[in-house]
Amino acid sequence: MPPSTSLPRLTAPAVFLLLAAMSAMGAMGATSTHAPAHIVVAQPADIRSTNPGVNRDNTTDGVLLNMLEGLVGYHENGSVGPLLAKAIDVSADGLTYTFTLRTGVKFHNGEHMTSADVLWSWNRYMNPKTDWRCLNDFDGHAGTRVVSASAPDAQTFVLQIDKPSAIFLDNLARTDCAMAAVISKKSVRQDGSWDKPIGTGPYKLDEWKRGEYVAMSAFADYQSPPGNEPDGYLGLKKPQVAQVKFLVVPDLSAAKAGLQSGAIDAGQITSSDVKELRAHRHLRVIVPGEASKNTLLMQTHDPVLKDERIRLAIALSLDMRQIVEAASEGLAQVNNSAIHGKSLFYSAQQKKGYPYDPAKARLLLQQAGYRGQPIVIQANKRAHVPSYTVAVLSQAMMQAAGINAQIEVLEWATQLDRYNSGNYQMSSFTYSSRLDPALSYEQFSGSKAVQPRKVWDDPDAQRLIVQSFVEADSKKRQALFDQLHAMMMRQTPLIVLYNTSGAWAIRKRVNGYTVWEGKPLMWTASVKD
Repeated sequence: MPPSTSLPRLTAPAVFLLLAAMSAMGAMGATSTHAPAHIVVAQPADIRSTNPGVNRDNTTDGVLLNMLEGLVGYHENGSVGPLLAKAIDVSADGLTYTFTLRTGVKFHNGEHMTSADVLWSWNRYMNPKTDWRCLNDFDGHAGTRVVSASAPDAQTFVLQIDKPSAIFLDNLARTDCAMAAVISKKSVRQDGSWDKPIGTGPYKLDEWKRGEYVAMSAFADYQSPPGNEPDGYLGLKKPQVAQVKFLVVPDLSAAKAGLQSGAIDAGQITSSDVKELRAHRHLRVIVPGEASKNTLLMQTHDPVLKDERIRLAIALSLDMRQIVEAASEGLAQVNNSAIHGKSLFYSAQQKKGYPYDPAKARLLLQQAGYRGQPIVIQANKRAHVPSYTVAVLSQAMMQAAGINAQIEVLEWATQLDRYNSGNYQMSSFTYSSRLDPALSYEQFSGSKAVQPRKVWDDPDAQRLIVQSFVEADSKKRQALFDQLHAMMMRQTPLIVLYNTSGAWAIRKRVNGYTVWEGKPLMWTASVKD
C-alpha cells in the first residue's frame, strides 16, 4: 500500500487543518481500523540528502540509519560491536581487520548482500567524487589510512590499515559517517549519480517529498542481528510499525498542537514545554541524555579573535551556569569539556571549567588593545536547539563586559554552510555526538587549510589527538585527554557549554519509542490499538 493512502500527507500549515478534521470526527486518527499501524514523527527540519554520509546533519542521520546499516554499530553504552558482520578478527599487529559477514541478509530490493557489495560500497566511499564526510578519516589525511580492501570470498571482507588504531572500529560505527553503510549498487544510476538508498535496514524508503516528509515502510525480509532485546543500533531489531512518516514541522506551535491532538505521534519539544506536556493525559515525555555538544565557536583566523586574550575574555564574561540553566530549562549542567559527562574518561581534570570573571575579562580586553570592534555571533532559530537562546544570553553578558557583540540570525542550512567554509567570527553551534574522546576532539580539531570547518588549528593538539588514536592503554589515553583539555581551556578556540538533553513527547498509543543520541530508533516502537 503506498504511504499516501494510510498516512496523512501533511505540511506544517496542514497540521491545523488535520486537527480540525480530527476534532469534527471525534477520533484520534482518521485511518481505518484495518489500516496498517503507522507513526508520524515530527522533525524541525528536512533531511539534507538520502546519500549516506554526504551532505548530512544529525536529523538526516537519524532518519537514514533506520534504513541503512554498516559492518559495525554502537551498543547503547557507546561501545562498538558487529552489525552486518557476525565476527571481526584483528591481526596481532593491529593492521588487518577481517569481517565475516552474516548470512541471509538482503537489500531492500530483495537481492542478497555479499562481500562484493561491501567492497563496492567501500570503494564508492573512498572515491573523492562521492564527497563522503569521513573520507579523510580513512585516506590518511586525518590519521589512519586504509591501504587495501578486498573480498576474498562471498562472506569475507578485509581491510588493511597503515598503522594500529584504537578507534578504527569507532570510526566505522560513527553515525555521521552513516556507519559506512553497505548499499546495493542499484542505489546509483547508470551514470554513477546518486538515486536512492537501497540498504539492509529494518525500514526502506518509500518517498522523500522535499520540504514536507520522508515516508518509509517496514522491510518484510529484514534479518535482525543477534540479541534478545534492542541494544542501540545492535541487538534485536524488529520493525513493529508498518509505516513511519518523518514530517517536517518547523513551526513550534504546529508541532506542539499536533502532539496534543494526536496528529503527531512523537516529536522533539523545547525544554520550556516539558512541564506542560508531561501533564497531558495522552502524552509522555522522555529526556534522554546525549553526548552532543552545545558550543560557541570562534574563528581563530579572524583579525579580532586571533588574539587568544580576547577569546579567553569572552569565555570569562559568560555566566555559563545562567546560560545553561536558561537554555536547557534546568535539564542540563555546565560541561566545558569535549568529553561527555557519562564517559569513563570524564576525569577531575575534565571537570575544570571557566570561572565567571567579568573584571578579568575587561582586563584582558584592555591588554589585547580591544577597541570595540564588532564580534558577530551567528545563530539559528530552530526550535529544538539552543542556538538562538545561547546567542542572546551571550551577547548580553559580552556587552556588559565591554564587548561589542552582535547577532546574525541565519537559516540552519546557511549557518551549516558558513560553518563548513569557516565563514564566521562566532557561531552558536551544536555538534552531534562523538562517544570516544579522541573522536570528540578530532570533530573540531585539525588544519583549517585542509578542512575549513575545523575550529582548533593547533599542531601540538593534533599530535596529542593522533597519539590518542593509536594508544590502547586507557591510563595513557586519559593523560592525553587531560592534557588536551588544559590546552583547549587556555587557548579557547571554542567554548563547550553543555551536553544536550533533548526532550521528546510521545503519544501513549506508542510503546517502546527509543531515542539514542538524538536519533529515533523506529524498530523499537510499536502501536497500541
